[in-house]
Amino acid sequence: MSTNPSSSGTPMRFLTRNLSLPVLVTWLIYVFLLVPSLVVIPISFGTSNELVFPPQDWGLDLYRRALDPAEGWLSAAGRSTMLGILATAIALLMGVPAAYGLSRSRFPGQKALTFMLMSPIFAPTIVVALALYLYFATLGMTGTMVALAMSHAVVITPFILVTTLSGLKHLDRNIENAAMVMGATRLQIFFHVVLPALKGSVLTGGLFAFLLSFDEVIVSWFIARSDQPTLPVKMYSSIQWEISPVLSAISTFLVAITVVGSVVAAFTSSAETDGI
Repeated sequence: MSTNPSSSGTPMRFLTRNLSLPVLVTWLIYVFLLVPSLVVIPISFGTSNELVFPPQDWGLDLYRRALDPAEGWLSAAGRSTMLGILATAIALLMGVPAAYGLSRSRFPGQKALTFMLMSPIFAPTIVVALALYLYFATLGMTGTMVALAMSHAVVITPFILVTTLSGLKHLDRNIENAAMVMGATRLQIFFHVVLPALKGSVLTGGLFAFLLSFDEVIVSWFIARSDQPTLPVKMYSSIQWEISPVLSAISTFLVAITVVGSVVAAFTSSAETDGI
């Protein structure tokens, strides 16, 4: 005799079957961490000169102020965007070949070299920033865009390395062996076989690296010129002296950029896993 699913507690069984305690706790922690980032969105549509939640009056005044060139937010955002592009390009040029070499070679000191390349992740950011400042100060390059891009590249290259190594782990070596049997050199195999197969991992790593560079404060604070701050440094400086409600509009822009970047990265990674 069949039973009616709607009367036998099917939704409850579905929840208990798919929502185990660890999964439920993970979701609760995720929501707890995410909510503060979302609170700034309704505040950004307020018209008050103070941070008020929920806003008493609604409007786009804060966005108009954020987009006003006289406020300096647009130039800071443009500077951060250019810096992120340059740093990501440098990190890709260093990280992808390094990952390929580490994955396909065996040589003395390989583990030490891998640890050295990954060390910016483990070391406190302020220690890395101070070391970079002293290094570029010795070279007389502090305050230049080149030094700033190279400093950011040092910080974000490990993330390129991790994503590329992950992609190489799933790449069938028989394809490379077949290309080698056909007479291709290592360089030809890298550019014509490996890189096309790794485009998803490289793009995902590049997106995360760009977002990390765009959001970097401490290294930029040490290396950048005080009269040409990046967007995160300008936001941090603004918080030190006054808490402007315009910051909520800027934060909403950053949340949107992060969400779009994460979705594109997730889609790219999923497409590569599915073999698209």
